[in-house]
Amino acid sequence: MFRSVAVIASFVGAAAFAPSGRITASSSLKMGFESEIGAQPPLGFWDPLGLLAEADQERFDRLRYVETKHGRIAMLAILGHLVTSAGIRLPGEIAYGLPFADMKTGLAAFETIPAAGIAQTVAFIGLIELGFQARQEEIEEAQLTASGWDEETIAKKKAIELNNGRAAQMGILALMVHEKLNNDPYVINSLLGAPVPFN
Repeated sequence: MFRSVAVIASFVGAAAFAPSGRITASSSLKMGFESEIGAQPPLGFWDPLGLLAEADQERFDRLRYVETKHGRIAMLAILGHLVTSAGIRLPGEIAYGLPFADMKTGLAAFETIPAAGIAQTVAFIGLIELGFQARQEEIEEAQLTASGWDEETIAKKKAIELNNGRAAQMGILALMVHEKLNNDPYVINSLLGAPVPFN
């Protein structure tokens, strides 16, 4: 079975390097995003799925907004994972009779929180999202003005945030996968001889 799959894969892979007989005409709406923030060494502009192949500026801006937002959420998720894995908990109770100290870490926390608590958390996050969305431009403009940075520094900081968000998205995904595989999200520490106790 494996040999059959390997032979078929080699033919399909070889076809990818064959010259194409069809030439597609470029659209007048097609734009180049090679100079946008985030298109930087070593990869430059990288769009392996072709999501921006025929995209206009509005589509690019929407995808960039979503990428930045998910990056920020992932950075907070990594921070939360590290803090709770270190044993730090908030004082008080997350639900009646359930102190934060009894909470598990990572995805296992969803096994501990009652369903009403999860619904309350999701509703609270939704309210934060709606409130931020209503005043996002005002908040971001105030922060940039207060920073006192020039345009070049702002662009550099945005690129740093974008790359840190990309790394955090991969990082939190890896932590979740390794937690579900063998309950050892910090597998690198274990391989280096310094295992992190987890749940």
